[in-house]
Formats: sequence, C-alpha cells, structure tokens
Amino acid sequence: MAVLLILFLVLLSSSASIESRLYTNYYSKSCLRFTQIVQDIVTNKQISTPTTAAATLRLFFHDCLHNDCDASVLVSSTPFNKAERDADINLSLPGDAFDVVVRAKTAVELACPGTVSCADILTVAARDLVTMMGGPYYSVPLGRRDGKSSRAAAVNGTLLLPTMTISQIIDVFGSRGFSVQEMVALTGAHTIGFSHCKEFTAAIYNYSRAEQSDPEYNPRYAAGLRNACADFEKNPTLSVFNDIMTPNKFDNAYFQNLPKGLGLLKSDHALFNDPRTRSYVDLYANDQSKFFYAFARAMEKLSVYGIQTGRKGEIRRRCDEFN
Repeated sequence: MAVLLILFLVLLSSSASIESRLYTNYYSKSCLRFTQIVQDIVTNKQISTPTTAAATLRLFFHDCLHNDCDASVLVSSTPFNKAERDADINLSLPGDAFDVVVRAKTAVELACPGTVSCADILTVAARDLVTMMGGPYYSVPLGRRDGKSSRAAAVNGTLLLPTMTISQIIDVFGSRGFSVQEMVALTGAHTIGFSHCKEFTAAIYNYSRAEQSDPEYNPRYAAGLRNACADFEKNPTLSVFNDIMTPNKFDNAYFQNLPKGLGLLKSDHALFNDPRTRSYVDLYANDQSKFFYAFARAMEKLSVYGIQTGRKGEIRRRCDEFN
C-alpha cells in the first residue's frame, strides 16, 4: 500500500509539474509591458483587417491540436525541411494571422529582447482577439517555450477536416484529453470563422439525382451559398462565413443556427444531429453565458496542452525560424 501511495504521489507531481512552471504574471519582472504591447498590436490589426480574429484563432487551433502549443506552425520551410505551415491542411491558414504574431513579436523584441516566446504571443493574441470580438476573457498562464521541430509530414491525421464524422472528431479531441462537451464548446469558435467554398461544395451542388443540395441545409441558405461560391473552381480562395447571422461577433449564434439548417460544414450538421453532442448544442444555443464559461475553460486547457518549458524549448529570435 505504501509503495502504491508513493507511486501515486510521483505521478501526481509529474503531471502538475508543467503547469507549475507557468503563471499569469510570468513576465512581470522581465517584460512588464508584454501583455499591453500585444493588446495594442492585435487591436490595431483587427481594426485595419477585421478577419484577423478568426484567422488567429484558427492558427492557434492548428498549432495546439496538432501536437502542442509551441508555435511550430509559425516556422517557415527551408531547402532541408518542409515545415508544418506547408502541410496541405495548413496551406489555407490566412496570412493575417501570421502577420499579427510577427508584428507583436517585433514590438516585444524591441522592448524585451530574447525574453518572450512566440508560443506565448500567439496564445495571448488569440485570447485578446476573442475578447475584442465580444467573447469571454480567460486566464492565460505564461512561460511556454517555442518548439525546436516543425515537420509537415507529422501533421497528417492530427488536425480536423470538414468532412470528418462526429466519431472521428470526438476521437481527435479525446486522444488529447478533451471531453465531448469540451469539444462542442471549442467548436463554437466557428461563430467568427470562415471556410473556403471547396470545403463544402459537394453538399450544395448536384448532391444527388433528387436533390440539388444536402437536405440538411436550409434550401434558401443552400441557394445563397451556390451564388456566393459560383466561381470557386476558378477562384479557390473564395470563402464564406461559418455564422451567417452575426459573423463579426463572438456569440452563441453559431449554435442557434444549427437547428435551422444554417450550418456550413458537414461536421456542423452532424454536431446537431448526433445524440452525443445534441444536448450540448441545445445548451449553448439557449444560454450564451454557459457557452462562454465552457469555451473559456476549454481554451485554458488547450493553451497548456503539450507545452514545452525550460530546456526542452527555446525563445526564438524570429517566430518563423529556429535559433
């Protein structure tokens, strides 16, 4: 019994060790103005380019869900290494997200050289932009290090695809320690997101012999999507908002849209139809405060997933290349 108790305490200590190295005032002495600098940069960027919030939140998800929150998605490829950002699924990540992080890193380096990681900058920028769009404020413990590896080949199968079934999505999140409810809450980020037409056109054009579009879609909504995406084959960058009602506001309208057939992606419709997720969709559609609370807690949890600390990582001088 004594041996088992000691083993339990060792495991408990090791699991808590990573978070113990992170704390919200990590830079209070080494870079006091860090959070204010980042906030100023992201505010100006969002005002000048209103798609920045959705873009940065998506970049954050692609960084953290792949393996860990270590800013490895920011690294550029070299003749000797094809980096994560050039994996097929990451090629559509918007340039404005990379730009806002680079701007913040440049400003922070001028104030506090070699002190703040790109991983911390991306995490704080995503949080600030969610709040700026009307979403919840949540705590961000700091002290992450930037990863020392970024390989496109390692990305395959680790990120979500719009054609995935709910079971596959649950498995992706579950393998990272997230519950079904946390997965549904995080999916609520679609309230300010947008998707490229090519990701859903199979559901709105010539769906079957009997139906022009998937009957899960509201017919008028499907017709509007066909008009918006009419030239998607010539222009693969065409995109539409995931939330047609309040695309520039972080709220619970995304969940309210789903019962009306106003979901954009196959996975959106599945989220409403699957009995494992339906109750959470209804909960968040009916109570925005509960959605905000659940989203904030899930983001706090995601922001410390698999992070690098101490000598396991580094503080990059530039976010797009290793030191």
